[in-house]
Amino acid sequence: MHRDSKIYVAGHRGLVGSAIVRALGRAGYGNIITATHAQCDLTEQAAVRDFLALHKPEYVFMAAARVGGILANDTRPAEFIRDNLAIETNIIHEAWASGVRKFLFLGSSCIYPRLAPQPMREEHLLTGPLESTNEWYAIAKIAGIKMCQAYRRQYGFDAISLMPTNLYGPADNFDPVSSHVVPALIRKFHEAKALGAKQASVWGTGTPRREFLHVDDLAEACVFLMRNYSGEDIVNVGTGRDMSIRELAEMIRDIVGFDGDIVFDASRPDGTPQKLLDVSRLTALGWHPARDLREGLAETYAWFTANAASRA
Repeated sequence: MHRDSKIYVAGHRGLVGSAIVRALGRAGYGNIITATHAQCDLTEQAAVRDFLALHKPEYVFMAAARVGGILANDTRPAEFIRDNLAIETNIIHEAWASGVRKFLFLGSSCIYPRLAPQPMREEHLLTGPLESTNEWYAIAKIAGIKMCQAYRRQYGFDAISLMPTNLYGPADNFDPVSSHVVPALIRKFHEAKALGAKQASVWGTGTPRREFLHVDDLAEACVFLMRNYSGEDIVNVGTGRDMSIRELAEMIRDIVGFDGDIVFDASRPDGTPQKLLDVSRLTALGWHPARDLREGLAETYAWFTANAASRA
């Protein structure tokens, strides 16, 4: 990519898309194209075709998706598979058809089997059953990966696919129904603190282990790989370190300043027992994350109190 290249970031208002826009700005790229849902409905093929024909981007970062935590995935499976398949199909095909030079697709670590060996390597994809609570989203993401690979094989389309681990950071979704674990815990402990509660309930047993990556680290990895990687093989993006949900909850409780007890509700689903990525392929390319987890969580809580707490 050159500094004046036309770059389209799909999903620029979301957690990941907004971080990619920030990372591109820090790296000196100024010709960034974005569109709201009203300007271009990505589930409508004609709208995507017309938008790309009008703006003619050279590079596309595919950060648009319908996302959510365990509850959202488990209760709205039709929306998660329908919308994500439609968005991916439209953007990948129309990007190729409109002459985009390079395309970056973002998957998710939930594409890997529920009981995949740990840490999960890229070749573990499609080697076992998926986690049932988010299989609809995972299947859609796997379809996107395979579509990128198919368009590379048949048409020579330079499409690469990245698999980020669990993300967090400013501008996250703090909705109690659809949020992921970090924003859900931040909001839960913030509200418990405000109410003077003596305890707060957390889903599951607290034993599952998860890896967490600051979204700005992911965004910088995306820019790095767009510039330095071109291949069919998927690339994991993470820290290579994990922690239990109990440890995460205790860390967030301390950051928020909630003095009550944490009660784990074992009647609620845990999800996959462990999700830790093997990031050796990424580190061999020369990229490493820069942000400390506790500092990143404190930054995220500060953003929440400044921007979202009043609307919670």
